[in-house]
Amino acid sequence: MTKKNTINTLGDAELEKMLEETRAALRTERFAAAGARPKDPNAPAKMRKTIARILTEQHARKTKAPTI
Repeated sequence: MTKKNTINTLGDAELEKMLEETRAALRTERFAAAGARPKDPNAPAKMRKTIARILTEQHARKTKAPTI
């Protein structure tokens, strides 16, 4: 699990890659859970929170006022 401090230090390309990987993992977890009992029932919630943190950081960088 990645902490918020780590997300703040990543570059834009790294954030995009991490977002894609986390979304793919969440999709896999969701469909795997349909067939059998998951090992970690809280994993999807953790992944959704990570995705939200990444999107929040991307939005903050995009809307950040340029320094003059």
